[in-house]
Amino acid sequence: MLALKRRIIALIQSQHFMPNWWGVFVNPYYIARKGLYEAIKPLGNYIQGKTLDIGCGQKPYQHLCASSEYIGLELDTPDNRTYKKADYYYDGKNLPFENATMDSVVTHQVFEHVFQPNQFLSEIQRVLKSKGTLMLSVPFVWDEHEQPHDFARYSSFALKALLQEHGFEIVTLHKSVANLGLIFQLLNAYLYKKLFTKNGYWNQLVCLFIMSPITILGVILGKFLPANQDLYLDNIVIATKI
Repeated sequence: MLALKRRIIALIQSQHFMPNWWGVFVNPYYIARKGLYEAIKPLGNYIQGKTLDIGCGQKPYQHLCASSEYIGLELDTPDNRTYKKADYYYDGKNLPFENATMDSVVTHQVFEHVFQPNQFLSEIQRVLKSKGTLMLSVPFVWDEHEQPHDFARYSSFALKALLQEHGFEIVTLHKSVANLGLIFQLLNAYLYKKLFTKNGYWNQLVCLFIMSPITILGVILGKFLPANQDLYLDNIVIATKI
């Protein structure tokens, strides 16, 4: 019984960042995570050589990259040392690597938690080799999360300007979930904070019977109604160091 329970938990967790069709029934953030994964997937070949993942978490997108070496970095906290798959830990200010030592840098859903964005981008620029590549994803429309460490939302224009100011050239910028699915995802985000508890069984029932119908409707309407490139969940940027 214990082995079965662990397998079920593992299967549910596998749907957190790379959800397939049945993730609709277990992932309250299905629309957001599916959209982000589909945006990152075709960009993986840009990320090559020695790669630094800042705020790596569980390294959910490592397998999409063409890296020869993949290094995970996290803030040095007890929780991160216990639960994250980082190879290095740091103070959140100075990256613990020498100048021009990385071929590529990735950082997903981290930039909004950085209180000093100029210093953060300067450090990335410092550790990247000439013509090195940066992949950055960051929310545009989303609720406050990981409070109190949620500091900003960035439009596509703000990201372009910031990156150019710090010596980067934009290669491509993609907006994920630029359709009506965004509204249904935000509704589920609201329900998540109001209905979810510490009881995992209750949470799965809520997701199955309340959230999944909303998700399915959002997916269907998002596919068949016109897109809106001015209202979207995430920016995904590929840029090169000049």
